[in-house]
Amino acid sequence: MSNPLKPGSKKAAPKNRAAEISSARKEAFSILLAVDRGHSHSDDLLRGKGVRALSPADRNLTTALVLGVLRWQIVLDAQIQSLLARPNAKLETEIRIALRLGAFQILHMDRIPARAAIDESVELAKHAGHRFASAMVNAVLRKLAGTSDASGPADRALEIDPCQSHPAWMVERWTKFYGADAARAICLHGRTQPAHMLRVVNPDVIAELADAGVMVEPGQLLAAACSVHAGEVTASAAFNEGRVRMQDEGSQLVAEIAAANLQQSNGRILDACAAPGGKTLILAERNPHASIVACEWSVPRLEQLRHRLAAHAGRIECRHADATQLSDEGAFDVVLADVPCSGTGTLGRNPEIRHRLRPEDLAGHAERQRAILAAALRAVRPGGRVVYSTCSLEPEENEEVVAAALAATPDARQFTLDESIQELLGRQILAGGSATRLSAALTPQGELRLLPGTFDTDGFYIALLERSA
Repeated sequence: MSNPLKPGSKKAAPKNRAAEISSARKEAFSILLAVDRGHSHSDDLLRGKGVRALSPADRNLTTALVLGVLRWQIVLDAQIQSLLARPNAKLETEIRIALRLGAFQILHMDRIPARAAIDESVELAKHAGHRFASAMVNAVLRKLAGTSDASGPADRALEIDPCQSHPAWMVERWTKFYGADAARAICLHGRTQPAHMLRVVNPDVIAELADAGVMVEPGQLLAAACSVHAGEVTASAAFNEGRVRMQDEGSQLVAEIAAANLQQSNGRILDACAAPGGKTLILAERNPHASIVACEWSVPRLEQLRHRLAAHAGRIECRHADATQLSDEGAFDVVLADVPCSGTGTLGRNPEIRHRLRPEDLAGHAERQRAILAAALRAVRPGGRVVYSTCSLEPEENEEVVAAALAATPDARQFTLDESIQELLGRQILAGGSATRLSAALTPQGELRLLPGTFDTDGFYIALLERSA
């Protein structure tokens, strides 16, 4: 990733600059610039070398700035635009990002003085080669700081309709499909920092985490899920040794359902779209005698998958394969098809999706999803089951894909997930009371829909199909 703030470049600031730019803000600016230009995803960049080189405090600030700006970008842009001398003026990308960073800190971060946010945003504009425009950045942010009332960031955030932080076309769709209250809850979840969820299979680890200063609370759905209440889990020995790992609770539930549908302990399981491997690990944990094939078409992601699953190399085969062209026909007892999708259920975790996705993109996603599900149904044996899932909220990627697969595959039928929920309850895999909540979230066809805001998880759709014997 090119860095417009690299010292010694033609656009570097003079030595007598008015303010130093913190490392955290420099890195946040560079990441936001790369995201805006479509070069990468914020999640990948926030795990990159530049962020890893920062101190823990600066890493946290960089993450808060990047994700906060992306979550609030639509509202920030409207607020900034209204304060321009020429409200219809088109701003250079670097200027827009400097303004967004300053505005977000002024309006939504109570521990950062407005003066520091303004000064460093001005310097970011200068360092990016826009010395003359830096005066405008200063003027706009001063106006914004002057119009900001004495209430705190949380109070000001509550005054803004969460739907305003999402594209109108998304809000209109969710209102149509799920109702106005659910759409608002989805939007509120999408502008909020998601819970840091852990998978803790061995309860003894909780006491170890507490000794390391990491306090956790029980999850809503699964006995093995915990949310981090306080502390830095990534610095703990348990995390670095792989005895606990970060994974959204809805994501864990997808894998738990797939694992529970293996009818014979030594059966064969296919994870058709396996990277980054969190669901594959759950399949292995719950079925220690099963053999597993984990497929991934991206070579870099395949290598990451192999590294993550190395401890299970004896019974997990990591295979380079396109999930639309699976070659093992009728070879598996269970297939998990957790397919690539638009990701509209993950907007709190992946906020740039709302700025990149267009309505016309959904048809392309659905075409590939139909091909993957058709291949999964070919790969499962007669009597075997396929779990189809997405982290999308869009019917084109969910029930419409399942309906198309059933219409095209005469020997396939759909099962309600209520049986799987009861199976997980009987195995004490579900947390207390969650079976009732999950059953209430079933569609008339027996599919499970986790809507953000209804559950404290990313949004997920899960369906269960069987190939007739």
